[in-house]
Amino acid sequence: MLTFFLIGLLVHLIFFASIFDIYFTSPLVHGTTPHRTALPPPAKRLVLFVADGLRADTFFELDQNGQTRSPFLRNVVEHHGSWGVSHTRVPTESRPGHVALIAGFYEDVSAVAKGWKENPVEFDSVFNESKYTWCWGSPDILPMFAKGASSDHVFTQMYPAEKEDFAAQDASKLDTWVFDEVKEFFEFAKKNELLSKKMRQDQIIYFLHLLGLDTNGHAHRPMSSEYKENIRIVDKGIEEVVSIIEDFYRNDKNTAFIYTSDHGMTDWGSHGAGHPSETLTPLVAWGAGVNGPLVDSNQQFQDDFLQEWKLNDSRRLDVNQADVAPLIAALIGIPFPLNSVGILPLEYLNNSDQFKAECILTNTVQILEQFTVKMNHKKETTLSFLFSPFKPLPLSKGQDMLRTARLYIQQHQYNEAINLCKSLINLALEGLSYYHTYDRVFLGISVVLGFVGWTTYAFVLIAKHHTKLNKPICQLDKLSSSDHLPAIFIGAGVVITLLLLIQSCPWTYYIYCLLPVPVWYAVIKEFTLIQNVINLVLTHPAKSMGCLILFILGIETMIASFFYRQVLTFGLVLFAIWPVHSKLLRQNKVMSLSWIFFSSILAVFPLMPVVGRSPNITLVTGAGILTVICSFIFLSCFKTPMAKSVETTTLVNRSVYTAQITSIVLSIYVVNMTHSSLADKHGLPLASQIISWTTLASSLLIPLLSSTLLFQRLLSINLSLMSTYLLLSTGYEALFPLVLACLVFIWINLEQETIQFHSTSSAQKELSLIDFAQRADETPIRYLELDDIRRSYFFIFLIVTAFFGTGNIASINSFDPASVYCFLTVFNPFVMGALMMWKILIPFVIVMCAFESIQVSTHLPSNSLFLIVLVISDIMALHFFFLVKDYGSWLDIGTSISHYVIVMSMTIFLMFLSRLAKILTTQRIGLHKKIKQHFM
Repeated sequence: MLTFFLIGLLVHLIFFASIFDIYFTSPLVHGTTPHRTALPPPAKRLVLFVADGLRADTFFELDQNGQTRSPFLRNVVEHHGSWGVSHTRVPTESRPGHVALIAGFYEDVSAVAKGWKENPVEFDSVFNESKYTWCWGSPDILPMFAKGASSDHVFTQMYPAEKEDFAAQDASKLDTWVFDEVKEFFEFAKKNELLSKKMRQDQIIYFLHLLGLDTNGHAHRPMSSEYKENIRIVDKGIEEVVSIIEDFYRNDKNTAFIYTSDHGMTDWGSHGAGHPSETLTPLVAWGAGVNGPLVDSNQQFQDDFLQEWKLNDSRRLDVNQADVAPLIAALIGIPFPLNSVGILPLEYLNNSDQFKAECILTNTVQILEQFTVKMNHKKETTLSFLFSPFKPLPLSKGQDMLRTARLYIQQHQYNEAINLCKSLINLALEGLSYYHTYDRVFLGISVVLGFVGWTTYAFVLIAKHHTKLNKPICQLDKLSSSDHLPAIFIGAGVVITLLLLIQSCPWTYYIYCLLPVPVWYAVIKEFTLIQNVINLVLTHPAKSMGCLILFILGIETMIASFFYRQVLTFGLVLFAIWPVHSKLLRQNKVMSLSWIFFSSILAVFPLMPVVGRSPNITLVTGAGILTVICSFIFLSCFKTPMAKSVETTTLVNRSVYTAQITSIVLSIYVVNMTHSSLADKHGLPLASQIISWTTLASSLLIPLLSSTLLFQRLLSINLSLMSTYLLLSTGYEALFPLVLACLVFIWINLEQETIQFHSTSSAQKELSLIDFAQRADETPIRYLELDDIRRSYFFIFLIVTAFFGTGNIASINSFDPASVYCFLTVFNPFVMGALMMWKILIPFVIVMCAFESIQVSTHLPSNSLFLIVLVISDIMALHFFFLVKDYGSWLDIGTSISHYVIVMSMTIFLMFLSRLAKILTTQRIGLHKKIKQHFM
């Protein structure tokens, strides 16, 4: 079974990675040359201010007193410059946002593997094309642009990473640090002739990265006074820097300024997905070469922002985020970044029509060249009879349109040239997208074949090893060509390999295309078994159809919960009536009523507010106290079985439980102490960090000291996990694992009742005497039944509930960084991400250990039920694979991708957690000689 586990894990990792190869591949086109307009630019230098994590609405809106938070920039908007909303794309993270602003293209997700900091691939940028660029700000952003520069002309000055502390007294100090450093830099330049000479050349860029808003947004939320006050501080700082720069250059009117943001932020202080609060950022431009305010009282937008922001009569010029890079290039006369897909927003330029026409023509040539290189590369690596060109834009048509545009410019027909260039750019971008996604259908079919094949193979394994169906009906029913099957599939694999080799396909294509071959061979090899299954279905058509309908409805209910969390409440209410329907209520009234009670309580959690709620440490404290009370009740209830154990074992168990309950009490104390310290802005106490990390490190070791008797080991596991979960909680979600643990304890008892109810044997062992450690010595004593499908469905439904019931939503931005503040507050994406992931997995482990217990208590072969779980989860994943899309709003795109990523992650983690649950339940760190117990 270990071999199947490893193969299954590898297969699911491939399926998980496939979504990124299909939808998120690098957009970079290599082999192009730089292009710039020959006309003199309107500005000699440009200052780029990027307020990290600034939302458009929070910046432009007026406060409750009708006053702006940014008086200087508001004055620019109304009297001196142009403004609009910059639309970002998924993923709304700092690195992709800055790459779009400075390099002009939308980066693929491969950068997440390096924490959005380092360059997975080198790329061109406006910094690289400038003569000199000076940057100030965060060590998370600046190095990637300096590293990608072709020569030593990009200079960076950064504060230490330790300053990015969510518990800092005032995160706006990150921004004031930048402003102070810029002021000192210009003061120093006045005394340094060599530096001053460099700064007075053309094609200069100053970049100020302002991280305070993002840090305050994560720590205090965007609606907080800290975040809004930070906006005022940034505005004042910009005003001072602009004054200093103008004074340094003696008001020569050759400086352009751009103020924008890399991404927004949700109300609960996270970002990464496609919600409008994340994708809408402000853009304000003024200075040399930039248009002044335009009056337009008849503007039509899908939102009501103009009215809300009191800017009804000021023309709003929206752009895509990548359009900022060509705007910078046009203003200071540098070549457009080689891989830029931004379209120059001509409305922002205050220059002659000839200059605008020449600039947009250069923009067109640069994008068309990318299209040409991309098309030629795809043509060269595709068999001629398989190649399908982008019909709306043959190469000849593109060149003809370019010649026509140049002719229009020569004839001073600038508007015609501009319109023609915009049409050609749109066609070229469509063509780029066409060739970029050229293999998408082909790869999608390959992955679907692999997915269906793997799910079928898992079903075949269930039927072969865990049912009575593995008996051939007749020897003649075997495939007549069974002896030739290996040769047929080997031949298919060779043909596929040769076709991919001829086309110089990436190595990942070989994996996606060849994976279905061995999988389907393993399936078809069991053709006789599949016949037996089909014959059984045909023998009982009505029953089979009813079971199939219930199975489909069950899966669709869980899929619906990804869109509407309230569906889980409906499902849990149905769960509550299970004992009534199955007659368990008469058999064990206490347990049945307890099941109804805790199912009803658990059903409330999906109705609770999602992430973004205000922290409520009182609820966390209450959850900890209830856990301690429940622990004492549980220990008293199971006192008798424990008294039968060896005296030494009992003493060890008591010591373990005492240590774990003490750990829970300490967790309560740490949560309150940390919250109080952060609220007073005293930072994270060292004692909190030491206790938190110690609790986390010991949470998976201490249970291994306890007895392996079923309920004693489960209690120990839940106490350890609960102490860690309390440290990661900020509100009502702290109560969830407690209620969930109570429910699964009752579930284990009720499943034992169902076995006793249907069993003809009277030799059923008491649950309290079942020893996990003896599981390995048992042999399977029964095959799978229909009830086992129900058990598997209960398990996967509880897993889905474990995710959504704690306030998460089906999006990659649903995680609250405040959860990790007991452990660390200095920004570290990998450690914070790992801690938040463990918080999500803790309820999974609770359910998984209970599921392992049910397999033991119901006398099933190890992993038999888990195979059914894999089939169910794979069907869900395949469903979401078909729902992934790259069109529509960025919210829809991000949500569809998030759904697939979450369900695939669940499946992969379940495979790991099944191993972890087996270790946690069966292994023991012996402090004394083991006493072996036997079944009665």
